[in-house]
Amino acid sequence: MTSEKYPLLTLSRLRMEIDGEGVTTLIAGAGCPLACKYCINETVLKRVPTILSPQALFDRVKCDDLYFQATGGGVTFGGGEALLHAEFIREFRTLCKDRWRIYAETSLNVPNKNIHIAAACVDGFIVDIKDMNPEIYRSYTGADNAQVIENLKLLISLVGQEKILVRVPLIPNFNTPEDQERSIAQLRNLGITRIDAFSYTVKK
Repeated sequence: MTSEKYPLLTLSRLRMEIDGEGVTTLIAGAGCPLACKYCINETVLKRVPTILSPQALFDRVKCDDLYFQATGGGVTFGGGEALLHAEFIREFRTLCKDRWRIYAETSLNVPNKNIHIAAACVDGFIVDIKDMNPEIYRSYTGADNAQVIENLKLLISLVGQEKILVRVPLIPNFNTPEDQERSIAQLRNLGITRIDAFSYTVKK
């Protein structure tokens, strides 16, 4: 074991097929490379994180072990950007072993070494792609999506398309239904078959 630590913001227990199969616990962590205009985690991300070791986090979530095993569920690392903590997730996997499924919610805007690490220890990926158009992506997130697309191709090659769910939002004032459809077409051309197209609801 190394000294990897996780900046925990909050735990959300007993989630049923919201972000993974069966009953899951969402583990929200701090840190994100993006500056999205409508951050769905904005309230959570303002909290002060609790810094935990893999063992300490495992001890917090193991109370739901029976639910995870009975339903084929487990834990979902979210955020923030889950794959900024790929090394931590790898260590956490050694504690829960194969009894639980591990999911990661990610923008994929991380170094590709993190993708290699996560591919070996994560059972399912929920990818928030925003928009495949680089101009729309930059306008909304303040970042470039070249790394995202490169990492998506890498992830497909490492784990296969069946372990990847890609979320494609319709974002008011940033993209259109036509943009959303173009993104979906591009994703299908890359081999992605599991796509969740939805709309953001913006508070006034």
